[in-house]
Amino acid sequence: MNLLNQLVSERDEISSTQTGLVERAADEARDLTESEDTNLKDLKTRADVLDERIGELRSIQVSNLEAAKLRAEVSATDDAPEERAAGRVTITDEPLTYGEHSGRSFFSDLYRSQVHHEPASQARMARHSAEMDIEQRAAGTTSNYAGLVVPQYLTQLAAELARAGRPFANLCTPMPLGSSGMTLNISRVTTGSSAAVQVENAEISDTTIDDTLLTVDIRTVAAGQQISRQALERGEGIDALIMADLESAIATTLDEGCIYGDGTSGALLGLNNITGKNAITYTDGSPTVAEFYPKLMDAIQQINSNRYAGPDLIIMHPRRAAWLAAAVDGQNRPLVLPQTNVPSNAMGTGPVAGYGLNGLQLAGIPVVADANISTTGGAGSNEDSVFVVRRADMLLFESPGAPSMVRMDQTLGSQLTIQIVAYQAAAAVFGRYPAAISKVSGTGLVAPTF
Repeated sequence: MNLLNQLVSERDEISSTQTGLVERAADEARDLTESEDTNLKDLKTRADVLDERIGELRSIQVSNLEAAKLRAEVSATDDAPEERAAGRVTITDEPLTYGEHSGRSFFSDLYRSQVHHEPASQARMARHSAEMDIEQRAAGTTSNYAGLVVPQYLTQLAAELARAGRPFANLCTPMPLGSSGMTLNISRVTTGSSAAVQVENAEISDTTIDDTLLTVDIRTVAAGQQISRQALERGEGIDALIMADLESAIATTLDEGCIYGDGTSGALLGLNNITGKNAITYTDGSPTVAEFYPKLMDAIQQINSNRYAGPDLIIMHPRRAAWLAAAVDGQNRPLVLPQTNVPSNAMGTGPVAGYGLNGLQLAGIPVVADANISTTGGAGSNEDSVFVVRRADMLLFESPGAPSMVRMDQTLGSQLTIQIVAYQAAAAVFGRYPAAISKVSGTGLVAPTF
């Protein structure tokens, strides 16, 4: 239906010209000139003709689509491709509508279907929705958000783009988010069974288990951007560009929330604001790695002593990881050895130059370098912090393939601009075992010098 697309494009140009004539006169605080008024009437006449022709072609296209569907149903045989049903739509086992090599633009079709109501784009969107319903139904895509599931390859493509990203969030224990509701209710045992030596014929120790309800709000993390109609209609590679920027913004905000969210005003409740966590203060006017190390061991032992399970992740800012790697002993030998078979005089081993989970270990515990760790803490606004956690107790509920939803939220017609919004739902559950979190902070963690 190239003809239909051409007519729709011509109709949009007429509409833009009409708007321009009226707005120019308004900006100049005058009435339309005789020439402008005549031009406006001619444009309206042409627009009416185009509207009628577009309506006819769309009706033909809808009829053709229905006919094709009917033919496919009639001609189906036992040797036909595998079929999977989603509601009243049937999808054959063939390449996805918006696969990485499909040659189709998800965002362009989303725009054309919502703004122009183009039947072909609407049909592809319906097919895509049915495909995603089948692919992700079991994973619990949140249904109470009126958006479209993003093609999975776009989120995978965008995950590697530069921004602070989500190093810590990626290492939390992933949990599937349910399909409805805005809260999670989790039972937390407060009184457990008792046990004692039983004397023959005497009563056994008997204590009834008791619990309290931990209620966690499901939060929404969203990002939006405006893009011109020209880019959506004529741009190449626009899908990856749009999704990369939206995804990286959402990822960074989510990770920040997992660390510093205060649980109010729609925010997640992050590590820093969990009540009852282990707090270790490192105070020193001239901090050294040798002095920091006992504080780190204190953070580790407090989790062992109070949670009765060992920590397995240390989160710090990249500058703190580099500070540790830069430390040397009295003979200028590094305390952290990047590569060695038999460490000697080594506080830790492993590569230290990477970002995220980079291979560095301290006291045998992996370190993740996360630039979302604040460097503006303390009285001097120059301190960072170090968190030690047990990953199994850090639960992060998310929809699969997050951000899993996208929609064109608003049309700015006079500017030929479309606003695209992407969002995801998430719930951070870190407060079941506050003792599984230790935080090291204080003046000993001021900005290091190299």
